[in-house]
Amino acid sequence: MNMTDTLTTLTPHSHEPELFTDAAEAVTRLEELYTEATGFLLEKFNETLQTGRAAARFRAYYPEVRLTVTSHRKADSRLAFGHVPLPGTYGATITRPDLFRNYLTQQLGHLIRNHGVPVQVGISDTPIPVHFAVAANPDVNVPQEGVLDFPLRDVFDVPDLASMNDDIVNGTAVANPDGSLHLAPFTAQRVDYSLARLAHYTATSADHFQNHVLFTNYQFYVDEFESVARRMLADPNSGYCEFVGPGNTAITTADGDLPALSKLPQMPSYHLKRADGQGITLVNIGVGPSNAKTATDHIAVLRPHAWLMVGHCAGLRNSQSLGDFVLAHAYLREDHVLDDDLPVWVPIPALAEIQIALQEAVAEITQLDGFELKRIMRTGTVATIDNRNWELRDQSGPVQRLSQSRAIALDMESATIAANGFRFRVPYGTLLCVSDKPLHGELKLPGMATDFYRTQVASHLLIGICAMEKLREMPLERIHSRKLRSFEETAFL
Repeated sequence: MNMTDTLTTLTPHSHEPELFTDAAEAVTRLEELYTEATGFLLEKFNETLQTGRAAARFRAYYPEVRLTVTSHRKADSRLAFGHVPLPGTYGATITRPDLFRNYLTQQLGHLIRNHGVPVQVGISDTPIPVHFAVAANPDVNVPQEGVLDFPLRDVFDVPDLASMNDDIVNGTAVANPDGSLHLAPFTAQRVDYSLARLAHYTATSADHFQNHVLFTNYQFYVDEFESVARRMLADPNSGYCEFVGPGNTAITTADGDLPALSKLPQMPSYHLKRADGQGITLVNIGVGPSNAKTATDHIAVLRPHAWLMVGHCAGLRNSQSLGDFVLAHAYLREDHVLDDDLPVWVPIPALAEIQIALQEAVAEITQLDGFELKRIMRTGTVATIDNRNWELRDQSGPVQRLSQSRAIALDMESATIAANGFRFRVPYGTLLCVSDKPLHGELKLPGMATDFYRTQVASHLLIGICAMEKLREMPLERIHSRKLRSFEETAFL
């Protein structure tokens, strides 16, 4: 007989499900249930650490929201989200309703209006792992296995991979055991897992991430982003109120001191914030498709309104010059990191709203338009490869494929970010800057790089920021295209 057979399981008070026709009130109830559950686990966890023994097994459950639709009445077909496809019961476990309050209020509001029925808020049957319950408290650490005199999982629930996968967004999930279908793209445990990973990889709390995310592959963009942020903070009409860097260090004035960490995380993130969350986050993912996938896997749970890649690439055409821009209209995927989740035969379409915003931003920042814009920008296929030294291989293979695909540029991140945007239903786009032309003898050498970075990084980053500000002015229903949605989608964005 093991210890769990002899321990009584203690839980917080049970609550009967409640119906709500007001989305804000429903989210408030979700917060109350979540706070009670995590507070219970934190209290019992601290008691167990202090006494060194377990008097009982402790368990608390995520809150959940449910929607039951009985009519086949068709919802507004112009909307890409906010409605369920067929009559039935749909449910979603919820974590951190405080962090997702605006998102949840919006999504539940759409459901209530579009279907004319209330939503039900109650307690799910999915336990909250103690690691996630205490994650928001920096003063509490979960000890590693073997530190305590008893196995932690004998007393508390621990993360369970069975409820932390991507089956819903990958379109492979089956109905819940009770027959209910999925209301949201991620389970609560999957969201909690990514919130913890974000803090680890970026050294900033998920609370600071904004709805518009820029990805880059060079530190030079970070330096320029801080300069732009300070200028924005100096302008009382900019709408930006705070700039946050790794370590959750923050400034609210242009001359504020922003201490740097002695050791940067793997993917440092910087946040130019607005009070409504509609600011801009910049993530330096470094080089490679693996990093690009890791970052987007976790940022996706925050349901950003858009993400864009603004980095450097190899120009593949002799007509291109160093410093030219490349607006990706298609992607040749040879990165391989998403092959198991999104087969290469799945097309990754360009999104009109993103493309237009990027092209208009290039024209606005460079003061070029129409035919003149073609002097410095080309549109076409961007190839993403997982071999940084591809040009050292036998050229008869890679070069022939690149030519047949009509590719105009090559990098190691863009197709990964676009493909994961497609997979996670996050609007995506790519604007790259040509930093070398290896097929034409123009390699990225130190001297060339210095001049190039000095003249091009500033304008390139401003274009990315300008594009995001244009997207911010668009209605969310317009940005989130129906082309990102599959046959039977979750109602939540």
